[in-house]
Amino acid sequence: MANVIYTARATVTGGREHGHGVTSDGALEVHLRPPAEGGGESGGTNPEQLFAIGYAACFEGALGVVARRERLDLGEVSIDSSVSLVTEEGNRYNVAVELDVTLPGVSDPEQAKQVVAAAHEVCPYSNATRDNISVSLRANGQPVG
Repeated sequence: MANVIYTARATVTGGREHGHGVTSDGALEVHLRPPAEGGGESGGTNPEQLFAIGYAACFEGALGVVARRERLDLGEVSIDSSVSLVTEEGNRYNVAVELDVTLPGVSDPEQAKQVVAAAHEVCPYSNATRDNISVSLRANGQPVG
């Protein structure tokens, strides 16, 4: 059985079209709207944007774990995260993720790729989505894996 470290709670009403979401502690409150590319209006965010931020933040935490384990200084890490809403066979929807990780403290391209690959094994978002969605990784501009 898993040992629960933390549980986030939120309530959403109205879905992604004209929704409203708020966390149980009130720290995050958002108006949900479809993206303009999908015919949406401005004045809100969408689940893909929230997932992009969440995944990147989680992945940066995983990089910190790897850096401490390997006694590395990664520098001021930056992650450009893209989450695409995609269609699949059978009229199903899914998401695809791209994480472009910049590690200024790691000049060796192979070491940067190893660090990002190791973080991908540690990150809870990566573990939750593994083999379910497409996740593409880059380390200092180089493809990983």
